[in-house]
Amino acid sequence: MKVQQILQGKASRVVATIGPEDTVKDAVELFAKHGIGALPVIDESKQICGIVTERDVMRRCLRDPEPDLLTPIRAIMTTDVLVGVPDDDADYVMGVMTNNRIRHLPIVSGKTMVGIVSIGDVVKSQLKQFEFEIRHLKDYIRSGG
Repeated sequence: MKVQQILQGKASRVVATIGPEDTVKDAVELFAKHGIGALPVIDESKQICGIVTERDVMRRCLRDPEPDLLTPIRAIMTTDVLVGVPDDDADYVMGVMTNNRIRHLPIVSGKTMVGIVSIGDVVKSQLKQFEFEIRHLKDYIRSGG
């Protein structure tokens, strides 16, 4: 299965994003509003310049006993962002996410972000594929080959 198929199967194709000058408070509000755990950080030229996650916010709170919710996202975001492309196989993306211990992967086409997949999205797509294959094999066995 390709990442493009995973994106097409998602309930919402709208990706919440944040700017590098927005605040930690803005990020927390977006996490809560959308029920998400990561926000791609988009710069003035509409390019991905980072990603901020709930973990980034929690780490900031642990480092600073009195965290400033007005801290700009650029101060806590990850700037070395791994990305996928729509034509990537789900197995490949799962490997990238597992090996790099990340739970969210922005998907880009050229320089434009076209979506984001979570490890849950990838696992769900793999389960659907396995269920299809199991059913096909059971039908094959029942029919006598």
